[in-house]
Amino acid sequence: MRRNGAPLPAMPYGADSFSLGAVRGGARRVGARMTLAARCCQAETGPRCGGLRQRRSRRPAGGPNRPCPAPRSWAPLEAPVGVWAPLAIVTLLSFASRFYRLSEPPHVCWDETHFGKMGSYYINRTFFFDVHPPLGKMLIGLAGYLSGYNGTFPFQKPGDRYEHHNYIGMRGFCAFLGSCLVPFAYLTVLELSKSLSAALLAASILIFDTGCITLSQYILLDPILMFFLMGAVLSMVKYNSCADRPFSARWWFWLNLTGVNLAGAIGVKFVGLFVVLLVGLNTVYDLWKLLGDLSLSLVTLGKHLLARVFCLILLPLALYTTQFAVHFAVLNKSGPGDGFFSSAFQSRLIGNNLHNVSVPEHLAYGSVITMKNLRMAGGYLHSHWHLYPEGVGARQQQVTAYLHKDSNNLWIIKKHDSNTADHLDPASSVEFVRHGDVIRLEHKETSRNLHSHQHEAPMTRKHFQVTGYGINGTGDSNDFWRIEVVGRKAGKRIKVLRSQIRLIHLATGCILGSSGKTLPKWGWEQVEVTCTPYVKDTPNALWNIEDHINPKLPNISLDVLKPSFPEILLESHMVMIRGNSGLKPKENEVTSKPWHWPINYQGLRFSGINETDYRVYLLGNPVIWWLNLVTIGLYLLMAICTTVAIKRGVQLTAELKELSKVLLHCGGQIMLGWLLHYLPFFMMGRVLYFHHYFPAMLFSSMLTGITWDTLLKFCVEHLSCSVRRRVYPYGMLTLMLLIVFSFYLFHPLSYGMVGPMASDPKSPMAGLRWLESWEF
Repeated sequence: MRRNGAPLPAMPYGADSFSLGAVRGGARRVGARMTLAARCCQAETGPRCGGLRQRRSRRPAGGPNRPCPAPRSWAPLEAPVGVWAPLAIVTLLSFASRFYRLSEPPHVCWDETHFGKMGSYYINRTFFFDVHPPLGKMLIGLAGYLSGYNGTFPFQKPGDRYEHHNYIGMRGFCAFLGSCLVPFAYLTVLELSKSLSAALLAASILIFDTGCITLSQYILLDPILMFFLMGAVLSMVKYNSCADRPFSARWWFWLNLTGVNLAGAIGVKFVGLFVVLLVGLNTVYDLWKLLGDLSLSLVTLGKHLLARVFCLILLPLALYTTQFAVHFAVLNKSGPGDGFFSSAFQSRLIGNNLHNVSVPEHLAYGSVITMKNLRMAGGYLHSHWHLYPEGVGARQQQVTAYLHKDSNNLWIIKKHDSNTADHLDPASSVEFVRHGDVIRLEHKETSRNLHSHQHEAPMTRKHFQVTGYGINGTGDSNDFWRIEVVGRKAGKRIKVLRSQIRLIHLATGCILGSSGKTLPKWGWEQVEVTCTPYVKDTPNALWNIEDHINPKLPNISLDVLKPSFPEILLESHMVMIRGNSGLKPKENEVTSKPWHWPINYQGLRFSGINETDYRVYLLGNPVIWWLNLVTIGLYLLMAICTTVAIKRGVQLTAELKELSKVLLHCGGQIMLGWLLHYLPFFMMGRVLYFHHYFPAMLFSSMLTGITWDTLLKFCVEHLSCSVRRRVYPYGMLTLMLLIVFSFYLFHPLSYGMVGPMASDPKSPMAGLRWLESWEF
C-alpha cells in the first residue's frame, strides 16, 4: 500500500504495539490488521478462525492467497510519526526524571566539592590543577556564570549549605546533558536495529535507572563526558548509514560531528580515549571494506582516507588544543595549582612571585639559588639546623624538600675545589657553571654543604641518606656533585627556569631526588630527599633553578624565558598523567574494583550518613543492571550460535539473515564499545570508583535493547501467526513493566531518603537491601 505516493514500512507480526499504532492510523490500520489476520488464518484450520474467515469472504475477489507475512520490524521506518512521537515521549520522561527535585539537597554533595570549586576558579580566573583536561570544568564555570553565580562559594566539603548562592544553574546544566543521553541512545539503537521496540527498551532502561539519574543531577564531569561519548557513537552510526551516499552534505555533517564529539569526550576526561578507539576501529573496518570495492578508483579511495583523516584526526586535535588555549588564557592568575608546575610555567601567572621578575639568565659560580624538584608537588631543596634523630642514618643536618617559599631554600653554588669568597670578589671575573662541572652546594643559612654517603635514607630503603655536612663551607669529598643538563652537551651553560638538571654524587654515583614521601614529625612533615643509586630520568630526580641572585650578572626579564604554548601544553599533560597515576584513596573513602561494577555490588554515598540526614546513594537500579549483565552472556551465546550456524551453511530465510546481521554487526559494535569502556580498568593502577563504569553501562543498556528484541523475533519466527502476534509485544511489554516497577521501588535512592537506615526493620527500604554491601 502507498500513502501520498510513499511506501509504508513493513511491520512485524501484525501487532507490534510499539510501532504499528504509531505508523498506521484510522481505518487503514484496521484494514491492515484484518488483512494480515485473514492471511494468517488461510494457512490454519479449526474453529478459532471461523469468524475471521467470514470477514475474509467480504474482501474483494482476486486477492492473493499467501501465508503469514514474515516479520520485518528492522526494516527502515519511513513514517515520521512512528519515529518522532516516541522520541518526544522518551525525551520528555528523561528530562522530567533528571530535573525532578534538582535543588535537593541544598548542600554540597560528593565531588561537587571539587568540580563546583573548579567552576568558581574559572569565574575568578584563578589557576588550579586537576588530573582531567579542562573542557568539563570550563563548561561548568560557564554555566554558573551565565546563571548568575558569582564564584564566591568556597565548596570546602560535602554537607556545606549553599545558602543564598546560585548553584541551580550548574546542576541544571549537568542535568540537561544527562537528559540527552536517553534520546541519543534511542536514536542510536533505532539506527542500528531499525526496530522501534529495541530503541524504546534501551531508552526505558536509561530513563528509569537510578544510577544514571543520580549521576546526572549534580555538579560532576560524568554527565558531560557521557554526553559527548554518546554523541560520538550516534554520529558514527549515522555517518555509517550514509555509506551509500559518500561526500553528500548529510555524510559530511555526521562525519564532522563525530570529530567534534570526540574532541569533547577527550576534553572532559582521558577515558574519552576509549570512544576514540571505538571510532578508530570502525573507521579502519570501513576503509578496509572500501579497499575491497573494485568499482572505486584509487583517487576515490584517497578522498575517503583524507576525509577521515581531516574529520576524525585533525579536527579533534585542533579543537582539543583550542580547549587548552582557552584554559590557559582564562586562568591567568596565581592560585593553588602553581606548585604542580615548573618555575617557567609559574612565571606566566599574575600574582606569582616569578611574574615580571628580572634575574640573571645563566647560572654562575657564587650565585645564590633555589632548586625546585620537577616531580608533581616535589618542593624546593631545603635544609635547617635540625639533625636526623638517633638511629636514622648519620646524625647530621636534615635536608628535605619544602613546598613553600622560605629563606632556608637558598643555596650558594661553588666550585668543588675553591672558596665561595673567590667568586664574590667584585674584581674577579664571572665564571659560568656548565654541563658536566663538579660543584658544591653550600646552604646559605647554616653554611653546611649538600652531602651524601652510603647510610640508608630515613624512609626509602636502598636509597642513600642526604645531609648537610661541614663547617663554614668546609667538608669532604662526599660534598662533590656533578651537574648535568638533560639533553645538553658538555660545556653548555645552564639556564635559569628552562634547564632541567640532575645532580650526580661523585663518590657513590647516586642521583639527588625527592621520593615524595612525608617525613615524620622529627622532619617537620616535609618531603624526604634521597640519593638514588637507580639512574633514571624521572621527574623525582630532575630539578630546575628558580631564584637566582648574582650582583655581578645583568638581569633579564623572565618574559624572555617564558615557555611557548606547545611547551606548556606538553607540560600540563605530563603533570596530568603523573597526577592520575598517583591518585590514592583518601582516608575512610569507599573505593571499588572493576569486577564489582556490573553486578552492582556496592554504591557510593552522595549525601548523608545518619538517620537524620538527607541521604542520596549512587546505586544502579538492580533489576536493570542484572538484566544488562544477563544480556551480555545471552548476547555472546546467541552470537556464537548464529556464527556457527552460518559457518555450517544452515539455510536461513531472508528475515533470519537480516536478524543475524543486526545481531552480529550492529550488536557487535555495541558489545565492542562495552568492552573498550570496561576492560581497561582492570589494568589501571590508580584508585577506582563505582561511577567509572557508567560509560560502559550505556553500551550494555543499548545492547540489552537490541539483544532482547532480536531474541524475541528469533523465537516467534518458529511460532504460528496468531501466537507470534502475542509473544513479541507481550514479551517487550513485560520487560518494560518490570523496569518501571523496579524504579518505583528504588527511586528514593536518587531522590533522597530520610529516616531509619535500610538495616533497620522499620525502614521503608528495609526489604530492598538485597545485598549486604549496599549501605543505604
